[in-house]
Amino acid sequence: MSGTSLDGLDIALCRFTGNGTNTQFELIQFTTIPYSHSFKSEVQSVFAKKTVDLEKLTLLNAFIGNYHGELVLEALSDWHITPSSVDFIASHGQTIYHAPKRLHKQIGYPNATLQIGDGDHLAVKTGILTISDFRQKHIAAGGEGAPLALYGDVLLGSRPGENRILLNIGGIANLTYLPADGDTSKVLCTDIGPGNTLIDAACRLHFGKDYDEDSKIANSGSVNESLLTALLNHAFFTEQAPKTTGPELFNLMYVDQAQKASGTENIPKEDLVSTLSTFTAVSIINFINTNIAAADLKIFVSGGGARNPFVIAELKNTFGRIADTNELGIEPDAKEAILFALLGNEALCGEPIGIGNNPKVLMGKFSFGV
Repeated sequence: MSGTSLDGLDIALCRFTGNGTNTQFELIQFTTIPYSHSFKSEVQSVFAKKTVDLEKLTLLNAFIGNYHGELVLEALSDWHITPSSVDFIASHGQTIYHAPKRLHKQIGYPNATLQIGDGDHLAVKTGILTISDFRQKHIAAGGEGAPLALYGDVLLGSRPGENRILLNIGGIANLTYLPADGDTSKVLCTDIGPGNTLIDAACRLHFGKDYDEDSKIANSGSVNESLLTALLNHAFFTEQAPKTTGPELFNLMYVDQAQKASGTENIPKEDLVSTLSTFTAVSIINFINTNIAAADLKIFVSGGGARNPFVIAELKNTFGRIADTNELGIEPDAKEAILFALLGNEALCGEPIGIGNNPKVLMGKFSFGV
């Protein structure tokens, strides 16, 4: 799994038994191999932009497939696991552009998304059957291609008698609501708004840091209420769920426009990071309070935002105790990689699962090693 935050490649080695509602899994090993600054820069040159160098995009598709294959082999070597003992790789790829109709507004064109990092290159590099490009089938069948956490969250995270929210705060924040009665028609899986993406972007631009470690910058500033109001003033937040979004919307241009609208262009940069951190928390709080009318909610959080003390404190102030997904037997940092491994397992031996109004499909394209 490689997310929009571009931290690195999450690699989870899993063992699955069964499929569908009978799925059981074991996390054997997990690692995140950080990306170099040069690699991040290469990806960022084509990431979430309407106009890019087409040759660079084409080259990166092959390059990332090979590169991810090298990182997989590196992890397997460190774990003393032979590639021939691995049944398959489930590869998310690297999202470059996410374009739901609500965002692109191009008449006659459908929902669309693009992940690069070619599965054939990964398969040939490792010699391991590779299942990739999961989001395309979801879109072809009428979905928006995200969040695909839905399927794994339902199969691994549901518990009769408990109303649960599985909240993932990555670059973008998304959640899955799992009702206590197990009625899948009530399940809701949706993007909420920005997770870490705006905080990280501001830290890179103004402080030369990839992220706000331990919320030191946010805690050193103050929340600017005028800017916060402007940030929340977007139609996305009132659109009906489920919905998807990405850095194509929530980027530094979005922040610049909000600062101009609120006359806050010259506030201290610490206040900016504090306000963006509050923006992430408040958008999550507002969504849950508006859309999920369930008693005794139990919230389990994963993703990089689970280690953001500022954001988590804001959520706890509203909802009380918040646990991470370790309590479900799912390591928070590994959760999304595990969920794509599960989608690979379903593609190999499962049956299409219908959940709510989501497409009833199996996802993934198969690439064979040589």
